[in-house]
Amino acid sequence: MSEVKIGDTVRAHYNSGVYLGKIIEDRADRYLVEVHAVQKHPRQGDLHHPGKVGEPGVLFHERKALAYTEKMNVNKGVVYPFDGAIPEYSTSLKEAVENLKENLLVKNTTYNKKALDKLHDLEKHFYLEKIY
Repeated sequence: MSEVKIGDTVRAHYNSGVYLGKIIEDRADRYLVEVHAVQKHPRQGDLHHPGKVGEPGVLFHERKALAYTEKMNVNKGVVYPFDGAIPEYSTSLKEAVENLKENLLVKNTTYNKKALDKLHDLEKHFYLEKIY
């Protein structure tokens, strides 16, 4: 892994999403990263039981993307240098949601249908009103 430092622009994986942002603090084994764009929207559903729906012990969670300038405490092993242009947050979020929808539409499964429903709810009740 390339060395990064405070102030660098990075790509970071966090709770099944991928974000672009800036390192604002070094915390020993983690970095505090400020979110500036969404590269991959978080998956919907139970991260401990991927692709499962309606089984005992499976909770289907709705996951929003982290907000613009929200801080995330990220393990250093999943933080990578990023030297490209960072897109506008709202544009990046919309593209990330569309990419996830396209991936979910490839197969007609119960999980994919439920995940699409959650994404539509996020768009209707949160993203369209506040971000897009």
